[in-house]
Amino acid sequence: MGETTKIAISAGIQVGGSLFTPEQLAKIGSVVGMDAKIEMTPFKQLYAEVPIERRDAIKEELEHYGLEVYPAGFVTKSLIACNFCKGAEEAGLDAARTLNKTIAGIETPTPLKIGYAGCALGTSEPLLKDIGVIKMRDTFDIYVGGEPKGLKTSFAKLLVSGLTEDRLGPVVTAIIDFYKAHAKGKEKFSKFVDRVSLEQLRQIAG
Repeated sequence: MGETTKIAISAGIQVGGSLFTPEQLAKIGSVVGMDAKIEMTPFKQLYAEVPIERRDAIKEELEHYGLEVYPAGFVTKSLIACNFCKGAEEAGLDAARTLNKTIAGIETPTPLKIGYAGCALGTSEPLLKDIGVIKMRDTFDIYVGGEPKGLKTSFAKLLVSGLTEDRLGPVVTAIIDFYKAHAKGKEKFSKFVDRVSLEQLRQIAG
């Protein structure tokens, strides 16, 4: 085998959570090859190592079966969403899907995890993500700077509340762009938030 690269495969956002069907799992195995290394990640994606020259063809074939394929590595991960237990409309399934299309796969100084919860139960643990989005009735709250790893874990802090759905994507994108522009090397997002301050990020969120 020649040079390889990793791709990130997601089942997509749906009621019930990130559910791979048996057909999709079988298709992943057949498309990437029986000798491929496939890794389960903490952000509900599968990493598969594939030949670089076949990457685009593999991506196209997997997407034909309803799967989503993104870059692996130092990028914004696909949205880590809850199971929408309150129902697609009440929990904001369409808003989550739109946000995912907006942010997934953006190159960032370090891997960026964005969580979405359709209500205050927060079953997707949004306060342990770099950026957490929580739907509160008809508006959204955004939290930043969660740190789940190590012995000094910390919860994300409230950045802005009461956002309307049409503002959700632009605000999250503005935060990501500001991080990309002002991070020091491979500075973790939680440390970046502490350094630049919530006040400055609130100005960015506008």
